[in-house]
Formats: sequence, C-alpha cells, structure tokens
Amino acid sequence: MSGLWLALIALLVAWSLGAAAEGPQQEANKKAVIAFYEAAINQKDFEAASKYLGPRYVQHNPNAPDGPEGLKAFLGFLKEKFPNAKSEIKRVFAEGDYVILHVHAVREPGTRGSAIVDIFKLENGKVVEHWDVVQPIPEKAANTNGMF
Repeated sequence: MSGLWLALIALLVAWSLGAAAEGPQQEANKKAVIAFYEAAINQKDFEAASKYLGPRYVQHNPNAPDGPEGLKAFLGFLKEKFPNAKSEIKRVFAEGDYVILHVHAVREPGTRGSAIVDIFKLENGKVVEHWDVVQPIPEKAANTNGMF
C-alpha cells in the first residue's frame, strides 16, 4: 500500500511541476500576442508587428491573404481605409501554445463596431497561425447581457 501512495505522490509532484513550468510560458505568450496585436492592429505598423512573427504565418481567415506579406497588405489596407480604427482587448486566454483574444474592434469612430475572437498559435514565443471570428454589434439585441 505504501508503494501506491508513493507512486501517487510522485505523479502529483510531476503533474504540478509540469503545470508550474507551463504558466510562465503562457504568460510570455500572452504578452507577445498583446504586443503583436497592438503593433499590428492599432498602430498598423508591420515592421513592429513582424518582430513577433515566426518563420511562417498561416492565416485561416478565408478573406485574408496568407503569410507575412498578406499581413503586411492587410495592415496597409487598414492604414489607408480605416486610419482611426481601434481595437480594445477585453479578455486574454492562454492554453499551451494558443492565445485567444476577445476584442471590441471599431473601424470607424462613433460606430458600434464588432466583437472579435482572435486565436493565435505560437511556436518558440512567435506567432505562426491566426484564426478569427467576427460578429457585428447589432443596434438592438435580443437580451441585455452585452457582448463584452
């Protein structure tokens, strides 16, 4: 019986060490994604944002071009068509190599904007993949819960 307890304790210690080791990396990933998002989406500065990109950038949004050059083109479009666009990160979640942002994006000041969920995959602390889901904020909602 004592062997079973010893094995259980060893398993718990190993699990807690693994969980503790993952925490700092997840925090670093969150910080990298927040800095990337600020540089890319709010500052519309590809050069600053590219510091956070890995050797590849896979874009899963079917309306956006793939790769770093696709991101550069998208940021150029934002800068030209929506120079005053701002996005406010409301929530940040991290699990493993993934960081998820819940964002209120307003392309034109004075409009309601959109609720966006952005999902980023990181490798070695660099952004390598992106998915997003965009939901326009309606004038009237079926409930009073708000989107954020």
